[in-house]
Amino acid sequence: MAVTGWMESLRTAQKTALLQDGRRKVHYLFPDGKEMAEEYDEKTSELLGDRAWWLKPVILALWEAEMGGSRGQEIETILANTDTKKSFQWRIRNLPYPKDVYSVCVDQKERCIVVKTTNKKYYKKFSIPDLDRHQLPLDDALLSFAHANCTLIISYQKPKEVVVAESELQKELKKVKTAHGNDGDCKTQ
Repeated sequence: MAVTGWMESLRTAQKTALLQDGRRKVHYLFPDGKEMAEEYDEKTSELLGDRAWWLKPVILALWEAEMGGSRGQEIETILANTDTKKSFQWRIRNLPYPKDVYSVCVDQKERCIVVKTTNKKYYKKFSIPDLDRHQLPLDDALLSFAHANCTLIISYQKPKEVVVAESELQKELKKVKTAHGNDGDCKTQ
């Protein structure tokens, strides 16, 4: 099953961890050379919405944010992706229309969530990489949205398989020796 494949790649990756300012920062180096970094809350082990992949293009190397965005620059700054223990969540800011103007649905064919307005002023598609990695289908019944303060809040309840996999990952991460950072300042010579 695909969940096993993703979990196995996480287990076989070289992992380093740093505890700093109440955050556990974990860096993964996969056998194929890819790198991923995540930040977790030290006490709750909840992903703090920061997951990024290291890209090594020819001219410039940078972190591509999958969640959060504090590492790299997001193409669309109004879209913020967070991860809670029970759901994936997106916040799209600066959308002033009433809730009944929005349509949020799953596109099974393209494996993405589609957000659009009836007045044709906004249209956006985005995928859920965790579901793609686990090769799980998208389900309209797990999707919900709310609108408040010019922000559209979209939630997708995590399938049981993802919750179990994340729990297993936390057990695996507890085995990683963690270094402790001081104040986070780099000392230059």
